[in-house]
Amino acid sequence: MNDTWPYLEIHQSRTHEPTPYEYKLAATLEDVYTHVGHELADVVRGLNARQVHAADGSPWTEDSFRAEMNRLGA
Repeated sequence: MNDTWPYLEIHQSRTHEPTPYEYKLAATLEDVYTHVGHELADVVRGLNARQVHAADGSPWTEDSFRAEMNRLGA
């Protein structure tokens, strides 16, 4: 192990402060992972059940969730 490697600070790689939408999505995802499950279908179902929709206001699909996570760099 190389002890000289710098570690990445949690917010070091972000390009902007999270938006209210991003904060709400992150908090809701944490709740969904805790109470519903980790599988993609569970996540999509949990977000839609909590009425936390995509940035454009539409309900999530597996494809739209994947695309949004890619866009957000998650």
